[in-house]
Amino acid sequence: MSKYGTILIVDDNTSILTAMRYLLDGTFERILTLTQPDTILKTMAQEEIDIVLLDMNFTLGVNSGQEGLFWLRAIRKQHPQTPVVLLTAYADVSLAVKGLKSGAADFITKPWDNDELVRKLKDVLDMQQEIVSLDEMEKEHIRKTIDRCHGNLTQAAELLGITRQTLYNKMKRLS
Repeated sequence: MSKYGTILIVDDNTSILTAMRYLLDGTFERILTLTQPDTILKTMAQEEIDIVLLDMNFTLGVNSGQEGLFWLRAIRKQHPQTPVVLLTAYADVSLAVKGLKSGAADFITKPWDNDELVRKLKDVLDMQQEIVSLDEMEKEHIRKTIDRCHGNLTQAAELLGITRQTLYNKMKRLS
């Protein structure tokens, strides 16, 4: 069975990181860990990360999840294609909804069930492989149509059933 690529796990509790390393060793090729979120973006700029498992709270005594939401938004802004799964000991429905609305791929509570955690991570990665965004599909369709028309944008727009100006606008938006 082939392993998935690289997971980045960010949690301030080193015991959690150790447990995750043991649990996920058979599932991922590489497991990177950080105890503080302030180097997430630097790490992601230097490494090819396939998925991020992100704790929601990093400051002792704070359990609002706001730190996790902040870093989730930062990751999504810089790396919109990289799925982020949130991890927290202080789960509540409103926090889960906020996380999902902010772009989280899933939400896992501590203590976690080992099999469920592995399944959720695999499901998120498998879905990434299967689903292509509408923008990507449209971009590819436009590219193929323009290629078919040998670069003639008027003819391509006609084939697509749109005006030349609409085609220009779509090309600009999708580039």
